[in-house]
Amino acid sequence: MTQHRRTPALRIGAIAVATASALILAGCSGSSAGEGQSDGGSQSFSFTFATSNNLESPYETLAKEYMEANPDVKITTNPTPNDKYGETVRTQLQAGNASDVIQTTPGSGDARGIIPLAEAGFLEPLGDTAAGLVPEGSESIFEIDGKVYGQPLDFTIGSIVASLGTLKMNGIDEFPTTEDDLYAACKDLASQGKSLLVLAGAAGPNTGLTAQAIAATRVYADDPDWNEKRASGETTFAESDGWKDTLQTIVDLTKGGCFQPGAEGGGFDAITNGLAQGTSVGAFIPSGAAIEIAKAAPAEADFKVEPFPAADGGKPGIIASSNYTLSINAASKAKGAAADFLEWMASDEAQQRYHELSGELPISAYKDMDLSDTIYAPVVDLLKDGSYAPLPNNIWPNPSVYEALQVGVQGLLTGQKTIDQVLGDMDAAYGD
Repeated sequence: MTQHRRTPALRIGAIAVATASALILAGCSGSSAGEGQSDGGSQSFSFTFATSNNLESPYETLAKEYMEANPDVKITTNPTPNDKYGETVRTQLQAGNASDVIQTTPGSGDARGIIPLAEAGFLEPLGDTAAGLVPEGSESIFEIDGKVYGQPLDFTIGSIVASLGTLKMNGIDEFPTTEDDLYAACKDLASQGKSLLVLAGAAGPNTGLTAQAIAATRVYADDPDWNEKRASGETTFAESDGWKDTLQTIVDLTKGGCFQPGAEGGGFDAITNGLAQGTSVGAFIPSGAAIEIAKAAPAEADFKVEPFPAADGGKPGIIASSNYTLSINAASKAKGAAADFLEWMASDEAQQRYHELSGELPISAYKDMDLSDTIYAPVVDLLKDGSYAPLPNNIWPNPSVYEALQVGVQGLLTGQKTIDQVLGDMDAAYGD
């Protein structure tokens, strides 16, 4: 797969979900932007971000470190469950009680996407620092009329985070690199009461990312310009053999015993528990989750980011793009304090800490990093060769397309949807 150059996506040398890699206690967001008014010389603001389990989020840690360095600042953090994060944030923005700083995503294809939120007047334009971090060639998923509405944080790989330690403890020496080896490993592990993959089937962001990660090999490896062709009307989801193969692969993984029993009802806790406790080997989650989950797993777990095997005769590929942004609520009464925080988040110091805490590659420095001895070692050659595609839903025209994919995959897991129905629903959501 050649590098995706003609899409409004990344041009670079190396996934939402959502911070599915920022895995912490699922809480409720409730603080309003009005909390950011200064009091006696102090500066206070609120900060909402997505969470998936009870491990402390990198955002939470960074907020604490910012307050330690700035004693006059108080940040009220509002961790919000990832499975309904986009809808929750939009509802709060509409009601006027959203936080001052909000974790968002690039583009239009997610409910938390910065383009539709900015078009609705909910987000404040950002300054030169944020604009300077936008990857060349991806301006259209960060900007409207030359104004930037989301400050990129990361460069995320959307693939499989796998415990090689768990794999070896169950008699398998390496992560499968072919379809035949993958299904053989699924059968072997299932006979031992384990699973090769663990899926949060009840959580739309995970079913959606799973499909997109598989589509990297089934759709975008052979046709990196597929999204432009869909936008121009040259093709549709229903007409795409690659998308049919992607969804058929999910059906085959289910029938092949590759997912844990009851995967269709699993939440994000199933992923954390399965990987940390060694009952499953891997999951389709953002790359930084390897660092997050490793905190709850034995040292010998040895997490790595592994590519999903290409189809027989197909090309390998992964999803790789900037997936997380920070935005400022246009209704905030603490815009100055919020802007200072975003400025600090762009500093070399904070970017390095974000990388250490989240495992995601820092947007400001990833090009110069040697990844050969890191969790990213298995995908280094794919990154170097440009065998990757940007997260597709960042480019799709509205959140309903991705929602149709998420719900559709859940329907495939339960047998309530067919592949043709899912693809038809995605086309209907896409519109003309």
